Amino acid sequence: MNNVHDIIVRPLVTEKSTGQMEKTGAYTFVVAVEANKIEIAKAVETLFNVKVRDVRTMRYRGKERRLGKFVGRRASWKKAVVTLRPGDSIEIFEGV
Repeated sequence: MNNVHDIIVRPLVTEKSTGQMEKTGAYTFVVAVEANKIEIAKAVETLFNVKVRDVRTMRYRGKERRLGKFVGRRASWKKAVVTLRPGDSIEIFEGV
């Protein structure tokens, strides 16, 4: 994966992720399923001009959904919790 915008899909803003952000400086993102921790760390450092201390990832399987007699499946996705070094912050999350 070459493009950092392909690796970081979008920020994930929930009550839990907002609490983590305020307490420990950990930011949560939805990332590409095939991205690894090294690529995620480099993408966050490049996009937001910060230093990454730790990356934790979780994979989620897509759920089955029905529409009448048809059965479909939501897409599988991957979440990354990125911890920054003390003193760094990402501006897009400020004021959320």
